Amino acid sequence: MDSEHIRQWPIGVFDSGIGGLTVVRELFRQLPHEGIVYFGDTARVPYGSKSEETVKKFALQDARFLVEQQVKLIVVACNTVSANSMGLLHSQIELPIEGVIEPGARAAVAATRNGRVGIIGTDSTIYSRAYEKAIRAIDKKIQIFAKSCPLFVPLAEEGWIDDPVTAQVAERYLSPMCRCQIDTLVLGCTHYPLLKELIQKVMGSDVSLVDSARATAACVKEVLGRKNLISDLNESPKHNFFVTDMPRRFLEIGERFLGSKMAEVVRVNID
Repeated sequence: MDSEHIRQWPIGVFDSGIGGLTVVRELFRQLPHEGIVYFGDTARVPYGSKSEETVKKFALQDARFLVEQQVKLIVVACNTVSANSMGLLHSQIELPIEGVIEPGARAAVAATRNGRVGIIGTDSTIYSRAYEKAIRAIDKKIQIFAKSCPLFVPLAEEGWIDDPVTAQVAERYLSPMCRCQIDTLVLGCTHYPLLKELIQKVMGSDVSLVDSARATAACVKEVLGRKNLISDLNESPKHNFFVTDMPRRFLEIGERFLGSKMAEVVRVNID
């Protein structure tokens, strides 16, 4: 099929749940003429507590669902899948596929001035050392300091962005990182951009925050441009949102993550 036809197809994005909407929000900002098909596997969230074999099985099912929606590129907006399933997806899916870890790693290397980089994320992402490996593959000299911050996820989903409890949690999590003299901090979870202002306040203005959602959207824009697949339609694009469970809750919380209204969320079964 010719690229002129494929150019008008949407971008597919999948995540284990709702956090990947921060990537969609950045895609809206950086690629305003692109349609988005989002899939959140809300019936089986979280992926971080599953075995690697199970995560790979789910990731392949998620990606194949998006292929059926006729998308031109797939964004893996899930750190757990990006950490352990990209090789499998590239071997099984005949579409461009971008994860969130490589773009975030490249942005961190570009941002650091003193070669000391911090990474915060969920338990599974930190224990996988995926960001560390990706950063070291670019520059072996960079010193890396990693910290798991699992409570940030439920606090972001509850909308407790300016709550004193969240401020206390952030102080407790990030104080050790402040003592490491880092000048760059990677937000290694798609929920964390919602807490960016609070994290910046705790870390101080001298620390650059790397938003992996923003870096991923920029990477997608570069890939589509290189492949001559950026949509040239002038009308407002159509967006579709699919979940495997609890569409109503997804809609309520999702609009906070997205920063805009969602017309409809459709429940689907992909087993």
